[in-house]
Amino acid sequence: MEKAKTVYKKRNFTNRIEILDIILLIFLTIWALLIIMPFINVIGISFATEYEYYNSPLILIPKNFTFFNYESLIMDGRIWIGYRTTIIYLLVGVPINMFLTVTMAYGLSRPNLPFRKYFVYFIVFTMMFNGGIIPLYLLMKQLKFINTMWAVLLGAGLNSFYLIVMRNYFMQLPVSLIESAKLNGASELRILISIVLPISMPIIATIILFYSVDRWNEWYYSMIFVRKKGVLPLQLALRSIVMESQQSEQFSASVTGPRKFSEGMKMGAVIVTMLPIMCVFPFLQKYFVKGILIGAIKG
Repeated sequence: MEKAKTVYKKRNFTNRIEILDIILLIFLTIWALLIIMPFINVIGISFATEYEYYNSPLILIPKNFTFFNYESLIMDGRIWIGYRTTIIYLLVGVPINMFLTVTMAYGLSRPNLPFRKYFVYFIVFTMMFNGGIIPLYLLMKQLKFINTMWAVLLGAGLNSFYLIVMRNYFMQLPVSLIESAKLNGASELRILISIVLPISMPIIATIILFYSVDRWNEWYYSMIFVRKKGVLPLQLALRSIVMESQQSEQFSASVTGPRKFSEGMKMGAVIVTMLPIMCVFPFLQKYFVKGILIGAIKG
């Protein structure tokens, strides 16, 4: 009798688990659709006409498929200036960011560094409080970096949060490796280049991805320090194009030529901005989770 009750309880528990699995699957499917649908809607609007959008703003597959919105963006010369400037920020800025972050994180991870804890406290303090944008602007003006790319590259030279993450990762490395290298006469620079960096690829790839996204989406420092149209980044170039398209909607098509669809151009600008990062992310994804989890452990 007791054995039969036990079997019945196991079957009831198994059925309950299956029902919970089905409910969880339905919930996750609905949640995934809620996340994906806005993205598909953005793509649909970017290929839709103005008439179709105003009839039904929720567009998944446009009926009247058109490339006019992308043509309006591409034919404007400012977008190519923006791409050029942003690529320079990416190719020059990320190495500067990584050099400053890696060297400082390695130094702060060494237990024999004098006043190490106080330096860490100072860095954490800057994450909550800073001098403000006016002193930074005056500094860039004194260095004669206003209206140059160096104001943006050096203004965003180091991220305190990324520095703390990388420092914590370095502190998890075996101390015996570094001590054995010192016994063999290796300097700190040689230890960093030959030993620490090769075994720290997960966190290196993760921080490179973070900095790459930051430099690709750069607009804040450019808006403050740069006024020349020839050095505007992609984000500000797209912003100016979309704002002009919104102003052109106020005039008749007979006066200004083909009427530009500002919402379609805005969604096209979103796709143009996101696409390069989406293409790079899969190559770094295998390092991403491991690097950020290990680096987030408190050291």
